[in-house]
Amino acid sequence: MAAIKVHGSVFSTPTIRVFATLYEKDIEFEFVPIDMGAGEHKKEPFISLNPFGQIPAFEDGDLKLFESRAITQYLAHEYADKGTPLVIRDSKKMAIISLWSEVEGQKFDPVASKLAFELAIKPLFKMTTDAAVVEENEAKLAAVLDVYETRLAQSKYLAGESFTLADLHHLPTIHYLMGTQSKKLFESRPHVSAWVADITARPAWNKVIALRNKY
Repeated sequence: MAAIKVHGSVFSTPTIRVFATLYEKDIEFEFVPIDMGAGEHKKEPFISLNPFGQIPAFEDGDLKLFESRAITQYLAHEYADKGTPLVIRDSKKMAIISLWSEVEGQKFDPVASKLAFELAIKPLFKMTTDAAVVEENEAKLAAVLDVYETRLAQSKYLAGESFTLADLHHLPTIHYLMGTQSKKLFESRPHVSAWVADITARPAWNKVIALRNKY
């Protein structure tokens, strides 16, 4: 198997999303840290891997990808027989996985990422949290999680009874938010809370945390 490389940062939610997938699939990879403070993501050689100058970038032999969800989809399909099955060959079941993956990208992540930035990232850099932005996006996230609560009352995971990419994609941002005041939005909804406890306890996710703790 060709060596897989992930160029990014252990503090970047998109990079971590790729790590989680690789660990679930039990695939060996090389992590290439990108110093964003030094602007390495905006110049060569990185810019040749992602012309938009954003992390992560990914290599599998002669295949070069960027955009974390495109990378996770590739890994789930190309290495379908390794590790945890994260996609399903049945087209109708796969459509449900795709649906909830879209919900994560279009409904959950935009508001959750804003909250993570305000409540988790800004304090790290001694920046002032904008309370108005937090209030606005907590209300938006609450509405999204109401839909999740209804869905998770019907199935153990978002796309059915097995853990898939639809669940995995949420992990990095949830990890940040569970260390902030916004954790109440998850904990106050019993089915959402049980789902969060389940997916964050996965052995592959623990490996992601262990990797982060090395840096």
